[in-house]
Amino acid sequence: MTCDISKFAESSHVAPTERSIGDITNEILRLKQDAGNAILGIGQRLIEAKAILPHGEWLPWLTEQVEFSERTAQSFMRLAREWSNPQALADLGATKALALLALPPEERERFLTENHVVDGEEKAVVDMTTRELEKAVKERDEALHAAEAARAAAETADQSRAKMEADMTALKQLHQAAQAGETQAREALAKAQAELKALREKPVEVAVEVDQDALQEARREAETRMQAKVDKAAEAQKKAEEQRKKAEEELAAVRQQLEASRQTERQAAISGDKDLALFELLFSQGNEAVNKLHGLLLKVRGRGDIELAGKLQKALLALADVTRRCAEE
Repeated sequence: MTCDISKFAESSHVAPTERSIGDITNEILRLKQDAGNAILGIGQRLIEAKAILPHGEWLPWLTEQVEFSERTAQSFMRLAREWSNPQALADLGATKALALLALPPEERERFLTENHVVDGEEKAVVDMTTRELEKAVKERDEALHAAEAARAAAETADQSRAKMEADMTALKQLHQAAQAGETQAREALAKAQAELKALREKPVEVAVEVDQDALQEARREAETRMQAKVDKAAEAQKKAEEQRKKAEEELAAVRQQLEASRQTERQAAISGDKDLALFELLFSQGNEAVNKLHGLLLKVRGRGDIELAGKLQKALLALADVTRRCAEE
């Protein structure tokens, strides 16, 4: 005797109950939440298991009992230690959540809520690929490092500027003293030269009884002493001039350093703006990309592929037009 079970299958079939979109939406959201909790839960239990297992049994237990590689286990454990938002974890997935761990915890939530420019396109974190997210995090780090370096440079420049301003004040005083010394030395030299000239030109008035040879000897001795005085005054004037020139050179050098310091401060003030620093970074990358595109266009032209070169040229012109329209908005 045969038994036809088809009639039982037909009778046991229950038509699905029609559900609202609200019910489906709530279930999806709950499952997403469960997924985030599951990742964190697995990580927490892996941490617990590693603490319990004897030395040397951790890796065999991973592969044989729960079928995890060590790298995967470490990722789950790290997420459990450092991630606190299961909903965001569920939205992102474990791989992108791990990429976000490169950010400090206090900045992670803000980074998640902001849009970021990647390869010229503005995107939310949840819409990025893992590669795009890693690139956005890297560019953010580069911009922050540039801003931090700018702030450090500004502090150093400020300290250097204060010292250079003090040095400049001292050098100005030294320069003024050197100028005054040079003036005095020049006047002393002129006076000594005039006295020597007067001595040489002064007629000799002598009595008949005076020894002419003794008189001439006395005159020569007086001229020798006066010449020594002139030479000494000339040497003093030369040294004063050298001191004045040295003071001027040092003053000019400090002025140049001070201007360079002020320029550094201005640049640091610009770079200290994270948005501007990021703009400069992206602008530099964009400029490099355009140069590479132009190089490829020239290469295609060089090999004689006129049709492809025309397409590349149109693409570059379209890019330029889009850039111009963005700048005008």
